[in-house]
Amino acid sequence: MTNNTEALNAIREAVGPKGWVDAADEVEPYVTETRGLWRGKCDLVVSPASTKETAAVVRICADGEIPIVAMGGNTGLVGGGLPNGGIVLATHRMNMVRDIDPVDNTMTVEAGCILADLQTAAESVDRLFPLSLGAEGSCRIGGNLSTNAGGVQVLRYGNTRDLVLGIEAVLPDGRIWNDLTRLRKDNTGYDMKHLLIGGEGTLGVITAAVLKLFPRPRRTETAFVGAASPEAILALFTRANTTLGNMLSGFEYASQFAAQVSFDHMEGVSNPLSGVYPAYGLIEVSNLADDDTARDALEAVLADALEDEVIVDAVVAQSETQSAAIWKIRESIPESQREEGASIKHDVAVPVSRVAEFIREANKRIIKELPGTRPCAFGHMGDGNIHYNLTQPPEMDGQAFMDEWGRFKKIVHNLVADMDGSFSAEHGIGTLKRDDLATYKQDVAIDMMRTIKNALDPKNIMNPGKVLPD
Repeated sequence: MTNNTEALNAIREAVGPKGWVDAADEVEPYVTETRGLWRGKCDLVVSPASTKETAAVVRICADGEIPIVAMGGNTGLVGGGLPNGGIVLATHRMNMVRDIDPVDNTMTVEAGCILADLQTAAESVDRLFPLSLGAEGSCRIGGNLSTNAGGVQVLRYGNTRDLVLGIEAVLPDGRIWNDLTRLRKDNTGYDMKHLLIGGEGTLGVITAAVLKLFPRPRRTETAFVGAASPEAILALFTRANTTLGNMLSGFEYASQFAAQVSFDHMEGVSNPLSGVYPAYGLIEVSNLADDDTARDALEAVLADALEDEVIVDAVVAQSETQSAAIWKIRESIPESQREEGASIKHDVAVPVSRVAEFIREANKRIIKELPGTRPCAFGHMGDGNIHYNLTQPPEMDGQAFMDEWGRFKKIVHNLVADMDGSFSAEHGIGTLKRDDLATYKQDVAIDMMRTIKNALDPKNIMNPGKVLPD
């Protein structure tokens, strides 16, 4: 904890009485990680109301070498937003939509805007902002940008990085960098925004961004299928991707165990199929035309897959209510899994062609290592990102199982590396995966990252101790 009382008082003055808290009960939500894996500490929580105030705070911290951790909705899963002294810079007061332009198909927003509110703002001008993930009701766009969030529509629209034209940020010395461009083409040197997008707050504080909007689909169709194996679900994806093209907006996978925990433990969730199957797929297609084109194409793919015995069972939603019910199966898995006991989680990606191979081989290795462990695999098969979670054996003590995290992580991540994959697909590095970065990232890549960090943040005040290994 810092003893720089003069600097902290200057920060309080810079943001005014509504812009800071330091009482223990008010600070607590900012130093506690969502899953309870870590607890941090800080001297002050600061919530600037503008980019100008943010810059003033950062300048004071730079002069006093006070650490800064920027925080949005605190929904991260790798400990990237937990402070270890210094200040938390919360963005929730910077929550304006500055501009929406349906001709340029852009929306200029401040970092503290809640993701779901931005989806609604886009709809108000008959446009789509496609970033969608489980925490969208509470996560904030600044955090989404800083972690390069993924979500369920990456297959069609890309990660957060692909949805950004320009950003505004406060650099570690307090200077404001305004690159809020709406240009689709700009070849004037390095594309600096990509350093901060995905940088997890280690290179500056993102304060605003220009986001891409898209035409809003008029019809969306959803299907849920059962199959004999993950290989069959992958085969169905290949068919769907080939036949449906840009109409295919989402393709999710769930193992039997992953779907079953949702059926068993989430109120209002039930199996829409006639039986229980080893593997499930969720398909979403959308179309700009308000007709049956997308539905007919989806049903044709499923009919062919059933006839060829690629899949065993399928249902297509007949209403928005049924579509929401199908999506709830997938979205409820993480919460429902808690009811089965302790869980060791992995967020990995492999080439799409190897997803089924990864699932099968990972299951084999994990169960051999600890019989009774229940793999809970689900996620975005269409882009190769699987959340490969492990649920404790029913008779095992939960803490004893969690103590094996390092052993299981090595098994899973080594397999991912052998398949030319990534040990972090969409959750970032934070605190949890710093050692993995040192193990699996090329030395030259880490040296390049350190060079950039040292150049922009020589005093190491921006989210210190995160991302880069010691």
